[in-house]
Amino acid sequence: MVQSVLSAPDTPLTAQRPVNITTPEFKAQAFEFYARLRREAPVYRTVLPDKMPAWIVSRYDDVAMVLKDERFSKEFRTLFENNPNVKPPWIPKSLLPLVRHLLHTDPPDHTRLRALVQQAFKPSFVEGLRPRIAELAGELLTAASKQRSFDLVSQFALPIPAIVIAEMLGVPPRDRHKFHRWTESMIASGGKRFRMLRSLPVIWRFSNYLRRLVTMKRAAPQDDLLSALIAAQENGQKLTEDELVSMGFVLLVAGHETTVNLIGNGVAALLEHPDQLFRLRREPELMKSAVEELLRFTSPVETATERYTKENVTIAGVTIPRGNLVLAAIASANRDEQHFANPDELDLGREPNKHLAFGLGPHYCLGAPLARLEAQIAIGALLQRTADIRLAVPREKLRWNRGLILRGLKSLPLEVKWR
Repeated sequence: MVQSVLSAPDTPLTAQRPVNITTPEFKAQAFEFYARLRREAPVYRTVLPDKMPAWIVSRYDDVAMVLKDERFSKEFRTLFENNPNVKPPWIPKSLLPLVRHLLHTDPPDHTRLRALVQQAFKPSFVEGLRPRIAELAGELLTAASKQRSFDLVSQFALPIPAIVIAEMLGVPPRDRHKFHRWTESMIASGGKRFRMLRSLPVIWRFSNYLRRLVTMKRAAPQDDLLSALIAAQENGQKLTEDELVSMGFVLLVAGHETTVNLIGNGVAALLEHPDQLFRLRREPELMKSAVEELLRFTSPVETATERYTKENVTIAGVTIPRGNLVLAAIASANRDEQHFANPDELDLGREPNKHLAFGLGPHYCLGAPLARLEAQIAIGALLQRTADIRLAVPREKLRWNRGLILRGLKSLPLEVKWR
């Protein structure tokens, strides 16, 4: 486990047992481990809980290259096409759209799918959501203000992005509570086969629900994103039903999980750095740069979604064979000493701040403008409505979610003095 790695500084990482990067224990110590990777093993071979080998790339320049380089494919089939002895897992046909979606395709499919949805996430459109996001934040804080303590994640950080993306897609209010529960179950698999199998019923229900929703929107279109996607065309082509299901899936999942982690991790970081919290209260005009620094410092997306080598690729003197899984460690790149002065210090006024929290290249996060706006409004509203906020438990008692890609707190219990 991570503790054994960090407690053996005299033993080379490559000579030690592979680190399980999916556990809650690892999440609590991730940045310390990545700092050692950058020093000792910038391209590090590990093994995931399902026994699949993976290469972690940890330095900023190398991570940026992986995110942009066409030698790295997003297509899962690349793994099996280049490894004839590895058999692809069985996936029910009805669930294939939840595997082959926007985040797991290469151009030209990715280009076409992205073109159909990117209009909904243009900064000008997202800015129009400001009043609704502010309204939600106010309602949630008013409800929380009846208590001296509350959980920031479940009562505030989660409902804001979950409701916003559900409203954008046209999900009926009665169904919105389901999506985080379904998403949490899938993310918690953490690459372990038995956990993924246990999640199949949840994935099946999610898929079936989205198919029913698409059918409903076809029959009675409304002023929402899913109805717009059904009607949209790119070069004379419309999305198929499977593509609509996959698009709904990835937007609902990616459209709120990152922001939940950004708000939760961000507030936790501010509490750990009271000088910066005081600075932000005193200078609220810093909010935009503060959110950029919280993105860099807390990295709610720990590693970029999976990429597979289409040919042998040499990075930092290490050759990754064709058909291997590569994980670009965004959390590590965002603390790289070669790109950021004092990278382990939280500086809400940091300039420049070219972090990689939303990725880079053709798969740069579509929802970045929305996540930024939601975090700016949420954190700003929290500071305006409170005179003092403190952790309700010792920091070492905070629990982290299990998973491969994301890094987020399961809960953030706060004691609050309301204004």
